[in-house]
Order: sequence, then C-alpha cells, then structure tokens
Amino acid sequence: MFKHSPQGSRRLRIVGLAASAFLVVTVAVAPASSAQTPPVTTDPTTADVAALPGVDEISSSRNLRQIANVPKQGPFDNEGALGSDLAFQGRYAFVGNYEGFVIYDIKNPSRPSIVSQVLCSGSQNDISVYGDLLFLSTDSPRSDDSCASTGVPSSGTVWEGMKIFDIKDKANPRYIKSVKTACGSHTHTLVPAKDRNSVYVYVSSYGPSASYAGCAPPHDSISIIKVPLKKPTQAAVVAVPNLFPDGGNPGSNGSSTTSGCHDITVYPSKDLAAGACMGDGVLLNIANREAPRVINRVRDTVNFSFWHSATFNNDGSKVVFTDELGGGSGATCVETVAPTRGANAIYDITGRGDSRSLVFKSYYKIPRLNTTLENCVAHNGSLIPVLGRDIMVQAWYQGGISVWDFTNSARPVELGYWERGPLSADRRVIGGSWSAYWYNGNIYSSDIQKGLDVLEMNDWRIWTAHLTKVKELNVQSQPGYLGSNW
Repeated sequence: MFKHSPQGSRRLRIVGLAASAFLVVTVAVAPASSAQTPPVTTDPTTADVAALPGVDEISSSRNLRQIANVPKQGPFDNEGALGSDLAFQGRYAFVGNYEGFVIYDIKNPSRPSIVSQVLCSGSQNDISVYGDLLFLSTDSPRSDDSCASTGVPSSGTVWEGMKIFDIKDKANPRYIKSVKTACGSHTHTLVPAKDRNSVYVYVSSYGPSASYAGCAPPHDSISIIKVPLKKPTQAAVVAVPNLFPDGGNPGSNGSSTTSGCHDITVYPSKDLAAGACMGDGVLLNIANREAPRVINRVRDTVNFSFWHSATFNNDGSKVVFTDELGGGSGATCVETVAPTRGANAIYDITGRGDSRSLVFKSYYKIPRLNTTLENCVAHNGSLIPVLGRDIMVQAWYQGGISVWDFTNSARPVELGYWERGPLSADRRVIGGSWSAYWYNGNIYSSDIQKGLDVLEMNDWRIWTAHLTKVKELNVQSQPGYLGSNW
C-alpha cells in the first residue's frame, strides 16, 4: 500500500465502547520468460460495464451475502483514517487503522461491536496478536515513539518501527514497548520460536532514500525482533539479514527495483516462508528463525510490477503471489489494463529441502470491470480450510472480495464475489477491502472507509471449512489446518 504520513499531535487514547550472523547462499533466478504466456480464467469485456454497481451499491454472487457492518467511529470516522489489516483471537477481531487500531467483539458475527479504540497515529499500523500482546507497525517518520508523536520530514526522522501493546484487558490496551527498525516497519510477520518462550517479528520495509534519516540505500534486508513472552519489554532487534546480497532486481519494463520486502508469509510448521519483495518473489528456509535463507528466487518483468504479498496452500506445495500494480491507489481493473496485470501469480513448489523451486503456472484476476473512479488491484487474502481443495478469499480494494479455487494451479476459477460500487460519482476516493480473511466460519473484511464487514458464504464446495476452528489467526503466520497434511 502507498505510504501516508498523517500530521498533527496525537495522544494515546482508549475509547471504551462497551455497548457497542546471516548465511549467504546461492539462489536460482527464474527467467522472466517463465511467466509470459499464462492461461487466464477470464477476459472482461465492455458488456460488463452496464452491470457495474452505482455509488455505494452492493453487487454480489448469490452465494455471498453481507451479514453485518460496523462503520468507522469516533476518531477514525474520517476519510484520512484508513482501515488496514486484520488479526483474530478467540471472540475478538483486531483491525489496524492509520490512526491506531480497533478491537471488535465478534462472538456473534452478525452483531459485532466495538470493545475499544486506541488512537496512535503511524502509517500503516499493520497489526498482529500473540497471546496478550498486540504488535503494530509504524512506517512513517515520527517525532518520537509515543502515540502522541507527530509526522516529520523524512530527513528529520526520530523514530519509526514496531510498537507493542498489552491486550490482556481488551477494553484497556496498554502501550508497553517500542523497537526502532531500519526504514520503519511497513508490514511485519510473527514467527513463534521453537521453544515457545519467545516470538520473532520479521519486519519488512522498503523505499530507502539518501535523504531518509536511518534509511539510506542499499536496503536489501529485513529486521528480526525477538520478543521474550514473559518479559516483552526486553524485545530487541537480534538480526538484520541481507536477503539480496547481489542487490536484487534492478528494475526494468515497469518491474520494481528490489530494495527490501513488502510482505513475508511464514509457514512455521514447515520451516518455510515466501517473501514478496518488490521486484522479486522468494522462497526461504526459516528453520533457524534468526537466519532465514533464500533458497529460490523468481522474477516476472513482463506482467508483475510490485510483488506485494504471498499465500501458501495448506500442504505447502503452492504459493500465490500478488502484484499491487499502482500501489493500491490505481484503477487497474479496467479495460485498458490486461488481466495478467495487477493480478495473482500461482506458483507450484517443486523439489525438496533447499532444492525447492517456484514454478509458474498461471495468473488470476477478478473477472469484473471496475470504473476508473475505483482503486482496484490484488491485495490481502487467506486460505479457506476446505478439505482436499485449494480455495482462498481475497480483497481487491474497491474490486471487492473474491473467493476462488486454485486446486488446478493452471486453471483457477472464481466461486463467488461481493463488492460495493464507487465511493463517489466524480472523484476517486481511496477505499474498498484492504484485507478479507476467513475466520471460524465467516469472512471478515477491513474496508478502508466503511469499517468492518462480515460476510457469510453458503456454498456446498466449502462446507468442510466449517469443521475447522482456530484460537488465534495472523494470516501472514500461516497455520496448517487439520494437521496440515490432508
């Protein structure tokens, strides 16, 4: 997502709403030609234009329906307070916002309510939870590490990085620790230590600049924070591994230069991770949590502009990478943009151990046009734990929410969709679903402008997903469902 540096003084304010040592290895780089001639599922035509929903009008397939919406409230009820990522724990959903975060009670999915809101500005406030701890990413130059900090010019950066909160009392979260990281934290990923006494935080950041204090190029690394669970205030950076000692993709034909990673998804039980790193997609061995090793790397200089995020299938034999063409603010679901651009790329994982490789199979993009007033591109999604199938739900900003099946890697197909029309009839307002995730029987969507949406999918093809319940979910820390070996 684009960077945003909100200005103005902010205090930590909780609004209770009860009612409502890195090992360098040789990597193989797949040639760009491996991703030039894909099969695609659909090619939208001008006939679709007549069916486009109007301003705020809802359109959906018959098997997907909205069962609840909680609009942004209080200090977050404005166009600049952008809703961001989601995490879950028990009966609660945690939603990031560029101005802080919100905790919802979702025990009754059709009647969610706000438990508390924490005002703590700092783009983009990517969020995750682990036990009694909540982690919040800050990726904007700040005057200090407090929730009362103000935005400052990049040359005057004092602090950016990771904030840690105690959320034992969901109605009264407490800010307990900050950890400064190089170039801040655009996103982050939790990786449990093998002894379960600590949790690691893989911090992804990018966009170095000679004028950016503490973030001069080259920046081909991630920061790894170790958090002792019994003493979280001792959290500290323990490693800064360089994932691209050769400098990564230099950028060509519209493909981004690699200067860090946007997002990393880990599969801890398989000691595996997939990194979406601007100009490169990478597969990593994370058996040593403090020294992840790149074992394979791929590029697509023809159709992929910005490698944004990744999702494994359940048995760890595939990865879906997303291309955030236009940075999240562009209208890329239009006739003038090919169905292979701003899309997903599906890769099979072949081989064993450090000889595993990513093999391109196809692209998937939503089979509906949007207007030029709607920002639309592939964004965050999660697996739906369907027995014997590879199915995921995914956010496409104002392109809405798509549920699609990639069991056949070469022939992905959409199973259902839900979307709103544009937010304005005469200007592009940044909005839509930032993240759409399956959690314990429902789809939860963090809409940038509209707040929290809850959807229900009635479809026999996903009925086995209702048999799986988890106690906690951070989508970028991917769990294995039903023993992860179906």
